Amino acid sequence: MIDVVLPAGTVAVSTGLCAAEDPWAGLALAHGAGAGMDHPFLVGFAEALAARGVSVLRFAFPYAQAGRRMPGPAPHAVSTWRAALGALADTVPDVPHFAAGKSYGGRMASMAAAEGVISPRGLIYLGYPLHPPGAPEKLRAAHLPAITAPQLFVEGTNDPFILPREQFDEVLATCRDATPVWIDGARHSFEVKGRRQPPDEIGAELAASVLPWLRSHVSRDAVDRKAFVSS
Repeated sequence: MIDVVLPAGTVAVSTGLCAAEDPWAGLALAHGAGAGMDHPFLVGFAEALAARGVSVLRFAFPYAQAGRRMPGPAPHAVSTWRAALGALADTVPDVPHFAAGKSYGGRMASMAAAEGVISPRGLIYLGYPLHPPGAPEKLRAAHLPAITAPQLFVEGTNDPFILPREQFDEVLATCRDATPVWIDGARHSFEVKGRRQPPDEIGAELAASVLPWLRSHVSRDAVDRKAFVSS
């Protein structure tokens, strides 16, 4: 559990750690708006990273901890991100730290970074919700150019939250250091039509797409450890 300071008082939210044996990086991982921290997709993603040397701390937002389905105010999520990165630093010290999130969780990390509340080595968005499906005029991107840390956008080519593709490309061009990774045929939860696959396997496969970028943003002395070589 970690404590999150909110305007109405301090609340405790749940965490779950997938610990690497010899970590060369640490990553805090947030859930999406409609699924909690123990969703099989997130667990599969976290376990796959931990097996390759990245310790992953999953955590819940206060609204999910309270059993509510609708996200709370954005400042609550930003405060939770502050607490999560602090807990990651205490739990996995002396390695670079990253922030990652599925959809809503990633967007809230980007807001926290843009406001200077968190300063991770980099940010990873697993399906960034650029706009509501079918409403490309309602962009959620004005804050992205203010982020100084490198950003990795892992996106499905059929994700309605980022189409049309031209608009998404224009947004990335406004960022200081943004890299896209495309999952061919995938939708918002990275499922591919005609391919039946459990969510934990989807998450594990996605981790493999993220690892090269993570390694490229960690110093060579760290990634030369046994955890890196064994992968």
